[in-house]
Amino acid sequence: MALLITGVSFAQQSAAYTNDFVAYQKALQLYNNQQYLASQAAFREISKTAEETNIKSDCAYYIANCAVRLNQQNADDLIERFVEDYPTSTKKNTAFIDVADYYFENEKFAYAQKWYQKVDENALSRTERERFYFNNGYVAFYSKNYKDAKTYLAKVENSIKYGSQSKYYIGFMAYEGDDYEKANTYFEQVSDQEKYQEKLSYYQADLNFKLGKFETAIALAETKLPTSDENEISELSKIIGESYFNLEQYAKAIPYLKKYKGKKGKWNNTDYYQLGYAYYKQKDYEKAISEFNKIVDGNNSVAQNAYYHLGESYVKLDKKQEGLNAFRNASQMDFDLKIQEDAWLNYAKISYEIGNPYQSVPQVLTGYLEAYPATTYREEVEGLLIDSYITSKNYKEALVLLKGRKTKANKGVYQKVTFYRGVELFNESNFKEAETLFEAALSEPIEAKYVARATFWKAESNYNLTHYDIALNGFKKFKQLAEAPNTEEYQNIDYNLAYTYFKQRDYEQATKHFGQFISTQKGDKVRLNDAYLRLADVYFVSSQYSQAIDAYNNAIAVGEIEADYAFFQKAMSAGYLGQMPQKIAELEQFILKYPQSKLRDDALYTLANAYVKSGSTTQALTAYNKLITEYKGSTFISKALLRQGLVYYNMSENQEALAKFKKVAGDYPSSQKRIKRLPPHV
Repeated sequence: MALLITGVSFAQQSAAYTNDFVAYQKALQLYNNQQYLASQAAFREISKTAEETNIKSDCAYYIANCAVRLNQQNADDLIERFVEDYPTSTKKNTAFIDVADYYFENEKFAYAQKWYQKVDENALSRTERERFYFNNGYVAFYSKNYKDAKTYLAKVENSIKYGSQSKYYIGFMAYEGDDYEKANTYFEQVSDQEKYQEKLSYYQADLNFKLGKFETAIALAETKLPTSDENEISELSKIIGESYFNLEQYAKAIPYLKKYKGKKGKWNNTDYYQLGYAYYKQKDYEKAISEFNKIVDGNNSVAQNAYYHLGESYVKLDKKQEGLNAFRNASQMDFDLKIQEDAWLNYAKISYEIGNPYQSVPQVLTGYLEAYPATTYREEVEGLLIDSYITSKNYKEALVLLKGRKTKANKGVYQKVTFYRGVELFNESNFKEAETLFEAALSEPIEAKYVARATFWKAESNYNLTHYDIALNGFKKFKQLAEAPNTEEYQNIDYNLAYTYFKQRDYEQATKHFGQFISTQKGDKVRLNDAYLRLADVYFVSSQYSQAIDAYNNAIAVGEIEADYAFFQKAMSAGYLGQMPQKIAELEQFILKYPQSKLRDDALYTLANAYVKSGSTTQALTAYNKLITEYKGSTFISKALLRQGLVYYNMSENQEALAKFKKVAGDYPSSQKRIKRLPPHV
């Protein structure tokens, strides 16, 4: 009974094995017929029931292999799982090499490289090993890993099957690495093979170009052109165009440079530069500019050269603003120091000619001189710098440059600069140094106009230094100069003379010159207004009060400045003429008309005193109180309190009077009588 059972079991196993084998053969046939999806499904079915390890192992191998060929996402995982599940399988190395070769043949080189790295090359046959070396070398070559590529390809460079291809790629890598001698050696070894001849003709032309054998390069490339496709024509045209370019035959270079289509249909900055420069050398500046302007985001020697020649092209077409921008860009690059220096010089010169929107012209010129102190253009640039300082009114720096450079040509410049620097110092109230510079301007009497003006401003400086005698002589001398009437200062000379006489208390001469100034003045209302005021003041201090009132009225009529002062002085003049009602009326009007005047406390005090004098004590006390209440910090308060005390005393109101006197004694122990002064020179 046991033997029977065993026999039945053995028979069942044999049948199962036979069935699996038949199914396996069918699945394998599907695989070999490249019906990978059906083959994969069949192997999966076999794997479910198969009990033999070798069958399950082979199924796993083919299932993974089909996944690779079907580009299924889990293909790599299936291969890895096969290796892990069946580490002793004879198909392990075959799996790696097979998958790697599949990816290689389908040009998925990154995947191929991954799997080639897993292969045990020692387990390969000689034929497989040669294919392994070549494929690995090509994958490394494709990924530009030339070091590994050379290592693998060198192992099969003498192979019957792979030798020619390996030599070609080794030669190409030498070519790419600028080892042209080695490249030429390898290329010559395969030059007799038809499939390489067409490609080699281009590389040999390019090799000669790179070796500087431009005529040979042109000849080889032109020979190849008739049999070339569109892409080769582009590359060969580039070789011919650049060769002519390097031979400085720019007219011949242009048509070939234009035929070049660029790498992947796109030109780089060097391509635009070469065509632009060729146009530039042919004096076709419009086309040169068009090409140079196509260079974008360049930051190398090509871009620097392009910007420089772009600048020159713009200048040739009298487009100086565009030229300025181009030279500026070139000057900011230091790839070629000579071009940088020349660009900066041109940038500086054009800045001087048309101005500069980026920085001041003196800054540009100074920057150039600081960067190139030994330049042969130093004297020329310094001259431009001095002129730019004058133009930009930076006379201080111009004067620094001019010191020690008093050549005949610079004397006139020195006269102007010292004059204008003197005016600057005068406006800064540095009258002493200003006077010194005006004297320096007079020491170089080149232009009569500046002699006259310097004479005037020297006198003005002395006036402000209170050297009135010297100032008066200067103003008189100025007025006598032939060129004086042609200066802007001349229209005010009588005004200045009048003030100087006024300061010397020569009121007769002051009156005369103020009158002359007023009679000729038309446009300057502020100075006319002031002249009326000062003329009125002259009359006032000379006790000519009627004339003073007329002059103050004229000042008020002009109405530019100090109307409140003129009105107040007019009231005071009326008082001095004994016209007390008129004085009171005008002071009352003043207080209403000029509520913000700095003289209002003075007017209240004066009005109150006038009320006392006219017997209007109640009004006087009211005015004093208004002053004390509204102007607590006024210098007139102590006087107003004292006057109030006197009013109360004269009215026999002794308690009120005593209270006022005590307040004065307590609050103002050092009170003194205010001394009035004349208004200052405006």
